[in-house]
Amino acid sequence: MRTEAHTVKKNKGTTYAKPTKTKILTDEATKKELLNLMKQENVKFLRLQFTDILGVVKNVEIPETQFAKSLENEILFDGSSIEGFSRIQESDMLLYPDPSSFRIFPWASKSGSRVARIICDVYHPDHTPFEGCPRLALKKVVQEAANLGYTMAVGPEAEFFLFQKDEKGNVVLETHDKAGYFDLTPVDLGEDARRDIVSALEAMGFEVEAAHHEVAHGQHEIDFKYSDPITTADNVSTFRFVVRKVAHDYGLHATFMPKPIFGINGSGMHTHQSLFKEGKNAFFDAKGEYQLSQIALHYIGGLIKHSRGFTAITNPLVNSYKRLVPGYEAPTHIAWSLRNRSPMIRIPAKRGESTRCELRMPDPACNPYLAFAVMLKSGLDGIKHKLPAGEPVNQNIYLMSQRERARLKVGSLPGDLCEAIEALQKDSTVQEALGQHILSRFLEAKEKEWNDYRAAVYPWEVDRYLTVY
Repeated sequence: MRTEAHTVKKNKGTTYAKPTKTKILTDEATKKELLNLMKQENVKFLRLQFTDILGVVKNVEIPETQFAKSLENEILFDGSSIEGFSRIQESDMLLYPDPSSFRIFPWASKSGSRVARIICDVYHPDHTPFEGCPRLALKKVVQEAANLGYTMAVGPEAEFFLFQKDEKGNVVLETHDKAGYFDLTPVDLGEDARRDIVSALEAMGFEVEAAHHEVAHGQHEIDFKYSDPITTADNVSTFRFVVRKVAHDYGLHATFMPKPIFGINGSGMHTHQSLFKEGKNAFFDAKGEYQLSQIALHYIGGLIKHSRGFTAITNPLVNSYKRLVPGYEAPTHIAWSLRNRSPMIRIPAKRGESTRCELRMPDPACNPYLAFAVMLKSGLDGIKHKLPAGEPVNQNIYLMSQRERARLKVGSLPGDLCEAIEALQKDSTVQEALGQHILSRFLEAKEKEWNDYRAAVYPWEVDRYLTVY
């Protein structure tokens, strides 16, 4: 017998505002324009949003009496309480709102007033950039690319699971359906929730390209259009929030945990990336081998060289490495291919302005600002030093012997978080992308996570050993 908590009907009391798109402001938008817009749209509360080093979204919510003050970069918060930010003796931090990130949430409050958000960079009280701000770390690498004449285009494909809740509202490890890839209702029971997610995203300025059920039971994917790295990282953070919020409204729990269930596919965040120069795709060369430019091949070479070094950033959890195992479509080896999906990097078939490489290892639990920063930094290092990509590996790597892989110089990704941490500690290029503050605080958090995991005793161990030894 199914309880009411196991249905996928929207919870009583949930009200969505008419999904009109928020006006997208430019970086040059005046404070007066933004204040007028909030007044016209009946915005009574503004969330000043930022991200900690581990990628968790934080916010300070202010009433309309403080809107003008916030746009003058005068809102302080206690950084000592945020993961990896600052020590207690230097806790005060300033929030610098980015006008172009202003969005109004497409659901109404009980009073009928609106709530908006604006994404912020974090600064010291003396108005100098805070070296622990992930968004500023990404901006630094984006500027490095600009100094070389390049702009990056990046498009992630973030997958997620929908789980049921019991009658007390606790999450249970039971997916809400048993559907598979591209299945339809009644097998895919998440269609309505997914449509509301898409409507909410579009109301917040997203250009959604596709939404569908993924391979595993209860697994979904919603793809949105690529953009520059900072906008896309903002979008990934917004996407994760909207998915969780709408799922909650349906009595479901959405998770971006990479591998919540043993024996089925985990969730990845395949990341498509390319460089543009003077408005043209720098990866495309009609006369080049595979119609790829030398810039593209060197960029791929950089990703290959530094992949082990940045895996701790793109795959940051102990659980991430339960996904990176053979047999579940996730890559385990360092190579690139024109066709098959077993290597770490795939080159989609489209050429011209759509020429790009797809990095298949990242998962959606990563901090998108840091993940895009280390990817771009690695690719730029490949271009600067003309690193070779090597030959594409178009066979199924999973079926190769160790000797075959060695002959083709196919390396392996880290097998666990500990190995990934060690690789990060040896890669100066990836470390430079992060900066010393983020690097040290990230390593501190991840070493603790690994030690906690290593010391814990799990049901698998009890089942296997308790009655044998």
